[in-house]
Amino acid sequence: MPLDPPMIAAFVAALVAGLVRGFSGFGGALIFVPLAAAAVGPPTAAACLLVMDLVLTLPMVWNAMRICRWNTLLPVAAGAVVTIPFGAAILAQADPLVLRWGLAVLVMVLLALLVSGLRYSGEPHRLTSLAVGGVAGIFSGIGQVGGPPVIAFWVAGPHPPAIIRANLIMYFFIASASSSVAYAWNGFFTEEMLSALIVFAPAYAVALFVGARLFGRAPERYYRRIAYVVIAIAAITSLPALDGILR
Repeated sequence: MPLDPPMIAAFVAALVAGLVRGFSGFGGALIFVPLAAAAVGPPTAAACLLVMDLVLTLPMVWNAMRICRWNTLLPVAAGAVVTIPFGAAILAQADPLVLRWGLAVLVMVLLALLVSGLRYSGEPHRLTSLAVGGVAGIFSGIGQVGGPPVIAFWVAGPHPPAIIRANLIMYFFIASASSSVAYAWNGFFTEEMLSALIVFAPAYAVALFVGARLFGRAPERYYRRIAYVVIAIAAITSLPALDGILR
């Protein structure tokens, strides 16, 4: 692959994405996919992240299994598994520029809801969890960016950061496993994807390890603030209107 500015930006994005993903349990796709999509195209970028996330986060999954809230997690995951194939079909057919604008707008809307102070108490209703998972599944299929609906849903709830992080890690693992089938069906695992994987995976792996180590050392009160900042940066940098500046 040529070492041009978009590829350099995507490599840096892989480093930052791994660091944030390891620390918070989410955010990897929000940072990596928009920048990598400008370098290798949305399908290749999404498939590359899918493989990296599914394989490299296995140690995190093992730890998250013991502390996540399964009664909250499973309905969301079930909703996502059902709708991920629809998102993958959209990715295979839709215009890449339209997809990028749509994903950027979605991220900004959900960030606005979080910053507004929207909160709920107690365990959410299962139908609500299913609906959130369904929306997240569509966007997972489109570009491995199903995080914003789920993040907004759980960050607005009563659980402490450790539980939120564990839920997110398990959710993304289940969603990634389901997405792999849909992506294979749509032919996204190509030689180009393998070439991108060879470039980005080492950086993502090292940063993922560092981020996971940092989580246990940072005060819990910073978790939600960091979540907001990560989502805001991802939304701004992914805007196609800024391609001339950032890419």
